[in-house]
This record gives sequence, structure tokens and C-alpha cells, in this order.
Amino acid sequence: MANDFINMTLEEIKNGYHFDTVKNCYICNICGKEFGIGEIFPSGNRFFNADRMINIHVGEEHPDLLELLTSYNKKYTGITDNQKEILEMMYQSMTDNEIAKKTGVAAATIRHQRFVFREKAKQAKLYLAIYELALRGLDKGRIRAESSDEIIDIHEGARMIDDRYMVTKAEEDKILEAMFTSLSPLKLKVISSKEKKKIVILKKISQQFERNKHYSEKEVNGILKQIHEDFATLRRYLIEYGFMERTNDCKEYWLK
Repeated sequence: MANDFINMTLEEIKNGYHFDTVKNCYICNICGKEFGIGEIFPSGNRFFNADRMINIHVGEEHPDLLELLTSYNKKYTGITDNQKEILEMMYQSMTDNEIAKKTGVAAATIRHQRFVFREKAKQAKLYLAIYELALRGLDKGRIRAESSDEIIDIHEGARMIDDRYMVTKAEEDKILEAMFTSLSPLKLKVISSKEKKKIVILKKISQQFERNKHYSEKEVNGILKQIHEDFATLRRYLIEYGFMERTNDCKEYWLK
């Protein structure tokens, strides 16, 4: 989900929803629920149109957006666990002295952290403005980039971001063509030992599972067996590379 934020405005991220002009509806950033323009939605004993209902939905179903946003991996937020704790206490309107007492540091340390937050926010806003102006140039055709040169998104559960993830759309297509005998149904020739190829392969295989659905190990094995005979290795790699998670007793699996 965090990858989707790149196409949203700052206000849409803070509000917890965005408007999809193609579908002509409001979509919740957290759970993906849609509220179409022209429809009426019940809430309690009253009825609301889409723009009012999306606000009610976010307020009732996802009341703590700060906690949800800070729960994303540090590679997306750039926020450490200690900083996250301080931000949450700031959100609760705690004073510097109160935060210092709770965290066991000096009030001056908290004031310095507030300063760091403010400067980081200024830097982020300027960077965002520069980036969006650059994209505007792309849209107007001043700079033309082939879609095949676009870097594919990194999956949210990636353990460590490095050159393995620097894969263009063209490279991804080439790897998929070379490593699979069929993409529908999905049939893998061989499990590559090369890291970049392995990540592309695992990403494609992970798409065979439904998001927000939990699977038993037997169900996971059944899906993977149809892709490659060495289903146990595929299952282990999906966990190791952060595409899937599982319970400690290995009874349930789900997409990261």
C-alpha cells in the first residue's frame, strides 16, 4: 500500500482517502473500500452521499491515521521507533516536559527533536515540490522517458533495499519471458540463483495470492505446486524475501 502514496497528494494521504477519476469514486487508502459518486450510503439511521460517507468511514473504521501511517516500514517513512514514539505523544498534545519524563530524557532533547522534525518537514516539502515539477515536465512532453525505463516498485516487505531492486520494466519483462514457460497459467522453468531474477520471479508468484486473505500451509503448497515442483523452496523464499508472512506455528500465511 505504501507504494501507492506516490500518486497521491499530501492532503489525500493525511485525509486517508483519495478520488479516482477513472472509477469516479472515493477510495479509502487503508482498506480500499469505494464510495461511488451518485450513490447513497447508510450510516446508522441516516443516509449520506459519497463525499460525506468516505469521511465517516475513515473516522469510524480508521480513527488513528497517524498510527497507521507510522506503522509502515522505516524505508518508506524515514522515521525511527524512538521518533515514532515522540510523534505519537506530540499528537496526544503532551508537553516537552511530559514527553521527557515518559521517555527518560531531558526536555532539551525533546525540544531538539521537535526542531529536527520541523527541518525535515521543510526539506520534504521542498523535495516534493521539485519532484512534482519534474513530473509536470514529463507530462508536458519536455522530457520523454520510455515506460520500459521505469523502475518497478519495491514490494512493501522487502528486507533490505539494494541494487537487487533496481529493475526496469523492460528488465522485468525479459526475466519473466526467460524464466517462465507460461504466464497464464503460471509455470516456472527453474528457480534462479541470481538475486535480481529471484526477486522478479517471487514478485510474479506472489500475485497468485489474494491480499487480505489468510491461507493454510496446504493451500499455499497447492498453489505453488502448480507453478513449480519445488514448492517448499518457493514457499521459504516468499517468507525470506518478505513477500509473505506466517504465524509462528506455520498454520497461516498471508501477503505482506
